[in-house]
Amino acid sequence: MAPILCAEPQPLWPGLATGEKVATEDVLKKSADGRTRLSKVSVPSLEVFHAEKTKASGVAVLVCPGGGYNILAIDHEGKELCRWLSKNGITGVLLKYRVPRRVGRSKHEAPLEDAQRAITIIRENAELWGIDRSKVVVMGFSAGGHLAAVLLSNPKRNYTEEKKYRSVSSKPDFGILVYPAYIRENKKSHTVAPELKFTKDTPPVFITVAKSDQLYYPDSALLADVLVKLRVPVKYHVFDSGGHGFGMGTTTAGNVREWPGICLKWLKEHSILPE
Repeated sequence: MAPILCAEPQPLWPGLATGEKVATEDVLKKSADGRTRLSKVSVPSLEVFHAEKTKASGVAVLVCPGGGYNILAIDHEGKELCRWLSKNGITGVLLKYRVPRRVGRSKHEAPLEDAQRAITIIRENAELWGIDRSKVVVMGFSAGGHLAAVLLSNPKRNYTEEKKYRSVSSKPDFGILVYPAYIRENKKSHTVAPELKFTKDTPPVFITVAKSDQLYYPDSALLADVLVKLRVPVKYHVFDSGGHGFGMGTTTAGNVREWPGICLKWLKEHSILPE
């Protein structure tokens, strides 16, 4: 694959993605709240938001928007975050993964292949983009948070990679999970879903959620507890209000908008970002 040199979206796969039979046009819609939703994605892609040169830290973050594995909240859980990362010296890489859920496949199966491929491509382009190959982070929101969690806990690829990429790791070095969904095996379960294979070798994780998110707050609480018991370094920050889907938090009442700054501080504490 040719190096990606600009922020224009570029196909992730050199042809049809694994398991796909035909390429279709994306469907882009704006809802009543003015937010853009993307659906019917069959050609996954990467969009690179290079770090501002005067602040470049060598850190890259793969951003996975949410949307229930049916659509992608491509703006407030995608591009807005990538622009913010860029301004803070971090290369933001927006992943447009396949949705909706593929018939006959687990909800996360095709997106996981896309995410694993994306981490591989980021590392392969590390020198070109000014990225430290040991500082590649995955950030996910809601369903994208589940995707990021699966990516963190499954170091082996779920597909056969091209020969030239086989020696390049597809496992992120750190994880940032924002109101992650589908962590529990089911809504009444006190165990994590079977695709989440966390071990003591799972990379450090930052988790944030609002306690008022009645549907998915229990998922974050369970995930933090599991990681602590495995002695995986974890930062778990809970806000009282904010609900689900707050993105950057700039349009939400309360202090949930503080989470990006708290996350930057965590990255510095772990020497991912310079002080």
